[in-house]
Amino acid sequence: MKARQRQVTPKNAATRLLWVEHVARIRDHKDTQAFAELFGHFAPRVKGFLINSGADASLAEECTQDVMATLWNKAHQFDASRASVATWIFTIARNRKIDLLRRQRRPEPEDLTWGPEEEPDQADVLTLQQETELLGAALADLPHAQRELIEKAYFGDLTHSEIAAETGLPLGTIKSRIRLALDRLRHAMK
Repeated sequence: MKARQRQVTPKNAATRLLWVEHVARIRDHKDTQAFAELFGHFAPRVKGFLINSGADASLAEECTQDVMATLWNKAHQFDASRASVATWIFTIARNRKIDLLRRQRRPEPEDLTWGPEEEPDQADVLTLQQETELLGAALADLPHAQRELIEKAYFGDLTHSEIAAETGLPLGTIKSRIRLALDRLRHAMK
């Protein structure tokens, strides 16, 4: 199927230039009158395009509002040398529709299982206990400065920046000590 091409007439060229000027006024001056004119012209066309491409009326309405808000907020991204205003707007509309459809079709989280949980395998329990004891011993063998940082990062749920603020140590020192400590722990757990 061939894309429909419009014949460029002086009237079409003037209209295209007018829309480019409107986007420039929005970009440079947040001109509400220019936006209202663009909205009045393009919003119904965008909504019709979305409905014709399979969107239901409520999705088309939501998407159209989003597209027009994008036009207002991102007018600075329009480049007249790359596309016409209409092409830019309809490309935004197509992309928003795809985003909204993806969001709607996300799989639902699986139902929670009710009732008693299965007993864990005794071999798994024993292995976990042994690994826990080994990790505890490996943590105890770390130098105090490294162990303290590991505890703050992994048991205290602090970020490296928060640890730096709390201890007064440089961020690079914190990262280096944690990296060294993790290497020692990995080596001890083998």
